[in-house]
Amino acid sequence: MKLIDVTNSHPRLVKEQLANTDANFVKVYSLGQTTVIFTGAPTHEDIILLNRNRRVKQNEIDFVLSKLSDRNIEEVEILPGHNFVELSYVKHDAHRLIH
Repeated sequence: MKLIDVTNSHPRLVKEQLANTDANFVKVYSLGQTTVIFTGAPTHEDIILLNRNRRVKQNEIDFVLSKLSDRNIEEVEILPGHNFVELSYVKHDAHRLIH
């Protein structure tokens, strides 16, 4: 498996995410037929895996998490959907900002 950065091919998505969320960066990757959207905000990061043709596979989730994050699967909240999976986690420094 290989993640290919395709952020420049999605300027509208990036612009909308930056304008309408608390994200301070947005990256878009291709993982074969699966699109990966990685967003970061001051207190959290989210990774969305989207495949319009089939369910996202566990090995894709594991691979993307290992490449884009220093978290393991037990440390993230997993929100599955029909053809997507969202992985979300609070940044370690965010606990100090919140409390």
